[in-house]
Amino acid sequence: MTEIEFIPVRIAVLTVSDTRTSKNDQSGDVLTERILNSGHILMDREIIIDDRVLISSKLIEWCKRIDIDVVISTGGTGLTGRDVSVEAHRDIYEKEIDAFSTMFTIISMKKINTSAVQSRACAGVALGTYLFAFPGSPGACKDGWDEILKYQLDYRHKPCNFVEIMPRLDEMQRRK
Repeated sequence: MTEIEFIPVRIAVLTVSDTRTSKNDQSGDVLTERILNSGHILMDREIIIDDRVLISSKLIEWCKRIDIDVVISTGGTGLTGRDVSVEAHRDIYEKEIDAFSTMFTIISMKKINTSAVQSRACAGVALGTYLFAFPGSPGACKDGWDEILKYQLDYRHKPCNFVEIMPRLDEMQRRK
């Protein structure tokens, strides 16, 4: 039997917060550690404030880079007035990955019960790049990575995964 080879994915991490710095960005640290421990490549990491235009601008900037396959943001997915990550993500999505939100909520419910109803985690595709918006807690980042992305960003995961369709994500742009 032939062993399927692992394909590293190039990932950028964006922490969205008015209060986090490189010294106390625990959620960004959790994601970075998991990305690297899984054999993927961390291409960039930044912290920006909760501002819809700044967030969507950064997402677009990273989507235009040919050396970034995936962007994971953490923070700004709550229900307060400053929580605008979901809106910024959806501003640029060409396609939303609806089942990601559902799956994230189911996983969260097993850990935080009915508080999971407040989760607005989301995912989509723009310019051939996968985009994922996680809540800002280290626990939510662990859950999102350990229960979903660890598998979906692993080419060896069957019956299907995000990596195997990466080359076709931007096929509509190439036809224009």
